[in-house]
Amino acid sequence: MAKRKSEQDHVEMAKRAVIDAALPHVMFDGWSDATLDAAIADSGVDAGLAKLAFPRGPLDLALGYHYQGDADMRAAMEALDLASMRYSERVAKAISLRLELADKEAVRRGMAFFALPHNAGDGTRALWHTADAIWESLGDTSRDYNWYTKRMTLSAVYSACVLFWLGDEAGETEAFIDRRIANVMSFEKSKAKFRNSPFGKQFSNTFGKVLDHINAPEAPDDLPGKIHD
Repeated sequence: MAKRKSEQDHVEMAKRAVIDAALPHVMFDGWSDATLDAAIADSGVDAGLAKLAFPRGPLDLALGYHYQGDADMRAAMEALDLASMRYSERVAKAISLRLELADKEAVRRGMAFFALPHNAGDGTRALWHTADAIWESLGDTSRDYNWYTKRMTLSAVYSACVLFWLGDEAGETEAFIDRRIANVMSFEKSKAKFRNSPFGKQFSNTFGKVLDHINAPEAPDDLPGKIHD
């Protein structure tokens, strides 16, 4: 077990080294074979080890960069005093940190890369992964259908924030994020009001019972989750 963990750690270290080395090349060659080859050469990582780290080549390189950003965001959130912030401020801070940790050109190239039909599915999962990482960094423990509605709403908000950030030349991204977070908070309040309304209670006791059988996925790659009896 210890040997296997050591090997996994070795692969993860190699992955990060290649990803870091890839960033200067992405702005010229995008997320491509040329970028991956140059990054492997620059990082000094063994080609065989790099193959283990990025079995699907540029696709796994781009995904590795994205997931690395999610992990770094979560680590940064853990270092903050979240208790002193209002909940809306925590969500806004998580999105801000995620963008601060990203390279604009790498993200711009990534959007074009994941817009390709054969990469679109992985791109959608990457976006969902970010929304999930943000909610988990905020301590979300929902495991029912609320798990899905929260991440669906935040995915839309985060996508809008990324698009604004990419074109922001006036430093107005923070204000834009605050406005979009108001949408998330409004949606959550609307759900609560509906659940407590007479119609909402009636819905929950009839058709809404179907929702009680929806479980969150057991792992990030276990979408769309489970329906239990």
